[in-house]
Amino acid sequence: MMLRQTIRLSKSRDGTAIAVASCGAGPVILKAAHWLSHVDHDLESPVWRPWVEALSANHRYVRYDPRGCGLSERYVEDLSVARWYEDLEAVADTIDTPQFILLGLSQGGALAINYALHYPERVSHLILMNAYSQGAWTRAKTDAERLECETLVNFVRIGWGRENPAFCEFFTNLFIPGGTAEQHRWWGELERLTASPEVASQLLYEMHRIDVLDLVGQLTVPTLILHCRGDVRVPFGEGLKLAAAIPHAEFVALDSRNHVLLPSEPAWRVFFDHLARFTGQAPARSLNGLRQATLTPAEEAVLRLMAEGLDNRAIAERLNKSAKTVRNQLSTIFDKLGVRSRAEAIVSVLGNPGQH
Repeated sequence: MMLRQTIRLSKSRDGTAIAVASCGAGPVILKAAHWLSHVDHDLESPVWRPWVEALSANHRYVRYDPRGCGLSERYVEDLSVARWYEDLEAVADTIDTPQFILLGLSQGGALAINYALHYPERVSHLILMNAYSQGAWTRAKTDAERLECETLVNFVRIGWGRENPAFCEFFTNLFIPGGTAEQHRWWGELERLTASPEVASQLLYEMHRIDVLDLVGQLTVPTLILHCRGDVRVPFGEGLKLAAAIPHAEFVALDSRNHVLLPSEPAWRVFFDHLARFTGQAPARSLNGLRQATLTPAEEAVLRLMAEGLDNRAIAERLNKSAKTVRNQLSTIFDKLGVRSRAEAIVSVLGNPGQH
């Protein structure tokens, strides 16, 4: 599927230019910004492209780069959480529908919570994924925990985006420990493209001091919270804390070690099934129904590698084919399965890769 997106610049309250991308059509999903984001580079990423494909398949999916990152204005003096929230407000003001689904991943959850408190009439559903109400410094109870926060900020300042594999492996395993070598390579590249070490470390410093715990009890919008049991970036208990504090919130535990879900793991299908049900969308088609489509062994091999997160070039190298052949085979696979994108194929067919 050829993803088509529009990118526009929106001005935040203090005049900072924020890059806003939009894909797909239908009810709007707005994603609050998080740390690693580059709206242009995302479309080439085996980690983020499946998210864009899946969320834009039946929706208009709107996302943006935080200040200091990606295509947004890079040289910004004020990187405080208060300015992040104003950026979200500015992007939301560009959405022309009365209501939208608001998605908060990781620290984007705190921004989404704040927005839903101030503008509940605009938020039809609030989805919080591996989110938290208090940053690591705020919730720290010991000197050792505070020292860990300071050490990580300094580690980012000196190691962010470096070619040194030790640094790269450390950061990548905080986010996608279950990723493939190709996905890890792309994650390292994303670090280099997204933000400078100075900006990345300052943003992390600010994230550590997030605190909306005293506010979440005032939420009135329908809220779905999903959290990965093995998330090493944001502990599972932070998701439980949110679920206990938000009135009538629904909680779903996901069996994954990743902070960012990958399309090859069973939790991917669980997440999108719950998202569809909670927002009133049609559920994904059943696996058995789609198995009526007959794929050749060669097409099955391509499909399996695609589910691992490999792009066309990497699939071609692995199977000793040309990229054009792989592209043509994917087109045939999509036609047989009756889907439009990689993410739809994975969500609908490969919900549990172990079944194949």
